[in-house]
Amino acid sequence: MHKLLEKELATFEARTPASRAALKRAEPRLPLGVASNFRSYEPWPLFVKDAKGAHIHDLDGHEYIDFNLCFGALMAGHCHPAVVKAVQERLEIGTMYGMPHTLEYELAEEICQRFPVEQVRFGSSGTEVTMHAIRLARGFTGRDKIIKMEGGYHGVHNDVLVSMKPSANLYGPPERPTQVSAGGGIPHDSLKNTLIAQFNDLDAVRRLFAENPKQIAALILEPIMMNIGICMPEPGYLEGLREICTNEGALLIFDEVKTGAKLGPGGACEYFNIKADIVTLAKSIGGGFPLAAFASSKAVMDMIAQQKVFHAGTYATNPLVMAAGLATFREVLTPEGYAHIATISDALVGGYRQILAKSSLEAYVESAGANGALLLYPKKIKNYREWLTVDPDLWRIYWFGMLNQGVMAQPFWWDEQWTISVAHTLRDVDQHLSAFEKIAPALAQAQEETTVQAAK
Repeated sequence: MHKLLEKELATFEARTPASRAALKRAEPRLPLGVASNFRSYEPWPLFVKDAKGAHIHDLDGHEYIDFNLCFGALMAGHCHPAVVKAVQERLEIGTMYGMPHTLEYELAEEICQRFPVEQVRFGSSGTEVTMHAIRLARGFTGRDKIIKMEGGYHGVHNDVLVSMKPSANLYGPPERPTQVSAGGGIPHDSLKNTLIAQFNDLDAVRRLFAENPKQIAALILEPIMMNIGICMPEPGYLEGLREICTNEGALLIFDEVKTGAKLGPGGACEYFNIKADIVTLAKSIGGGFPLAAFASSKAVMDMIAQQKVFHAGTYATNPLVMAAGLATFREVLTPEGYAHIATISDALVGGYRQILAKSSLEAYVESAGANGALLLYPKKIKNYREWLTVDPDLWRIYWFGMLNQGVMAQPFWWDEQWTISVAHTLRDVDQHLSAFEKIAPALAQAQEETTVQAAK
């Protein structure tokens, strides 16, 4: 372990004894002491006491500017007044119905006005709606197989827990990646029916269709790959996928759980001017509540209307959640909201690039809409295998170094990215950049020392 990382970890440990104690209390009752594996990291995760706007407090009372925002689910920021008001009003008239109500249509209409879709069904999580989207595509095409990208994340159902983060000793040749289980409990048929290609490789996709004629129901991907920091599609890549899927009679599914709200009103479909066959949405459309949706043309969604593909959910269209979603679409995801986020993003990204230009750190900043990330590579990555070469210890110096200065630069894990909310201010950006400017020279030194050691 690098000495600088040891120093930052020691500072973190000294600052957060209450988080350590909270984890020890939870471990006997919760595996890893947390409610989701992504929240577990060494030496222990930061436990949150409260949050408001763009700021959080931990159990020890320290304040942080939050660019994590629940893994990108809070473009509204914490406790947005319009969202809180809408939910409080609904609390007085019913928390669950299990029967139709008018908010369902209103929110579906908002989505159909923004995305190139005609009908919508709702769920409670990204996992749920990507699962339904794949089932819908299979029902519509009468085929079983799907294609996903190596390193791509689409939730935690069996069909997509394949080659999520495969190790180099298992993932096979680049032109023909091996189907690798993400862990125990994944049936062999899930591996067999989930084919793998590398992001930004059209030839690999063509090859899979040629080797599996009339067997592939759909190709699912994040249009901007955000399970490896931020990896942009190369020019012509998404257009190529659209053409291939059309020619092969397969459906193109855009997993817009992360990009759907944060790239602009119409998500990646609008951003790249590509019409997907099915779009999945979640995270920031709920304003802090568990809201998700999958949407498509009437022809595809008729599989549900005709009872040929089954969809249901007790918690789907919970009125509290739908009220939060409507408030988010109408009060947060507005032209003014997007303009504010663009201003904040430009200032943050511009500041990072100025600091990098003055340092010897081999890194770059990528951004798209409300998301951005510092990527510790000498040149832009274009797929999972290039991302896999990152030095995790170097990244941890960055993350803990920023955190120790009161800035949660992004979620923990080097495959994540920051999110900008409508609650962030230019003052928050100044503090973020000030923290990075202090740590950048040390990061560059640590990177150089690691390179020298590796060369010996």
